[in-house]
Amino acid sequence: MSLNQLVDSRDVRFVVFEMLDIDKLKRFERFAEFDRSMYEDTLNLAEKIAVNQFYTSNADGDKIGLKFNTATGEVTVPDSFHKAFQAFTEAGFHNLMFPPDEGGMGLPVTISFASEEYFNAGNTALSMYCSSITGTAHLIINNGSAALKKMFLPKMIAGEWGGTMCLTEPGAGTDVGALKTKAMRQSDGTYLISGQKIFISNGEQDITENIIHPVLARIEGDPAGTKGISIFIVPKYLVNEDGSLGKRNDMICSGIEHKMGLKGNATSTLNFGDNGKCVGYLLGKECQGMKIMFQLMNEARIYTGIQAQSVSSAAYLHAVTYARNRIQGAHITQMLNDSAPKVAIIEHPDVKRMLLYMKSTVEGMRMLTLYLAYNQDIMLSSADAEELKETKAVIEILTPIVKAGISDAAWLVTAEAIQVYGGYGYCQEYPVEQYARDSKVFSIYEGTNAIQSLDLQMRKILMDPNHYNYSILKKRIAETLKAAKGIVDDKYITPVDRGMAKLDEVINMMSSQMQEGKFMALVLNATPLQQAMFPLVLAWLHLWSLTITIPKMKAFLGDAKGEARQKLVSENNEAAYYGGRVLSSQFFIGSEYPKYFGKMECIMGNEGAAIKAVSDNFTGALKE
Repeated sequence: MSLNQLVDSRDVRFVVFEMLDIDKLKRFERFAEFDRSMYEDTLNLAEKIAVNQFYTSNADGDKIGLKFNTATGEVTVPDSFHKAFQAFTEAGFHNLMFPPDEGGMGLPVTISFASEEYFNAGNTALSMYCSSITGTAHLIINNGSAALKKMFLPKMIAGEWGGTMCLTEPGAGTDVGALKTKAMRQSDGTYLISGQKIFISNGEQDITENIIHPVLARIEGDPAGTKGISIFIVPKYLVNEDGSLGKRNDMICSGIEHKMGLKGNATSTLNFGDNGKCVGYLLGKECQGMKIMFQLMNEARIYTGIQAQSVSSAAYLHAVTYARNRIQGAHITQMLNDSAPKVAIIEHPDVKRMLLYMKSTVEGMRMLTLYLAYNQDIMLSSADAEELKETKAVIEILTPIVKAGISDAAWLVTAEAIQVYGGYGYCQEYPVEQYARDSKVFSIYEGTNAIQSLDLQMRKILMDPNHYNYSILKKRIAETLKAAKGIVDDKYITPVDRGMAKLDEVINMMSSQMQEGKFMALVLNATPLQQAMFPLVLAWLHLWSLTITIPKMKAFLGDAKGEARQKLVSENNEAAYYGGRVLSSQFFIGSEYPKYFGKMECIMGNEGAAIKAVSDNFTGALKE
């Protein structure tokens, strides 16, 4: 298995084949014909394309950036993006998990997510153009009429047409119901769309010959707020009956944002119907726009978690490579010996601490996203009502944690990578500063992390009947606690068990606050709750990992200690891997996870200063 600076391929295999045991999906008819060799081939191809084409184009997106033609509204991406995009779509990664009868390959979501980590670690800005095809096509597959499917899907499934998601407006970001984009019914069944959307990822580009935009708008006369919103498919170019491109639709990119990161992706302002001739096609039924768009939004939120995980992975592996090769200072045991040889900085305790923090966090991220994907595979395949109910509950409660928890952590992991590099990490000649800049937006777009936290606290826990979602998460964690007995040292089991008891205490307190109408206190603690649950979930997954890795490590190393143990590790890659995995999990549970209890104590303290604060308490100018 090859080594790269993007993704730990051995660890991907551990989670997919040893932890999740993906072969168990063979019990479902849709996956019965797949085997490990097919999955391996897919992952190997993803790695090859990501390393050879996505990664090599990543700096181009950041340093060359985009060219915007103000006269035509057209955007030109770096030349290197085109070849990589073509390799991605020709290999079918944009429709990997679509069923064969929809033009896809029908592979598990788990394998699709694992593949996406490679591409996003290689070049996140480019990967967004690629994945947008999947999201938009999936929306049409699930909600489009036969006519819409015939009009748009063939070229999207072929990877020839791109896609977007058009929600945000200047006065309607988080408050989607305040949108002003309008739709007027036409006698031929189409609609005329007029309005403006901002912050639209992939909104304009020259990679694909057409771009298909799902656009939220309100049909004239429909109710205010979210209940009156419909969704329309608005192509950049209209489509003739034979499937060929027709005339340019009355829509244009009026500008692109100049951003801190992800500079190779066109975050666009789109104007629809400036000349009153923008044609849109209703998707689904009138006033179902938010219900339909939530499908794409939830997929995008999970995908954001994958993006954050991927960039974190690349930053961590670059830091490891640098630390192994940067010679500076004597070993700590020889610090008073002026003639002692200099060593690589990876030998210094604090650098090892930083690397273990990154390693354990990235591995936790990977376990979390792939576990969610595995549950999606079950939800899409099982006919067992109880299994479906439980699986849906797991997906419901973990989705905001995947989006918010991983994206918050990515900013910290990429910052730590810069710290490993020292001053060089702050310089653009090394890639880790780009990873940090690219990662920041993940906590902002696709619903800010404050929104994800409210979703977790209110919709997924407190307002969920009988707290069913939470009860299933507790059940899964309890199963791991039971399985760990006799395999894992109690010092790593007890904290997770104690953490669940503390979470119960906090959930009960919040339930009482909701019944008493103390909503200010509830909302104030939504983000702290999410920020606490993320390390708890990762500690659980690391404990699960230990139940597998400890026996395997012992099989390789036996009772060997000291130099004998080190010799075995040096001579056997598998021994080194399992030993490193064990240390990573122990480090997370022993050194990172204990911070969880401090967060929970803060929540229980119900400090009300933020509630009491008013605008005048914050000194500063009223306008920038």
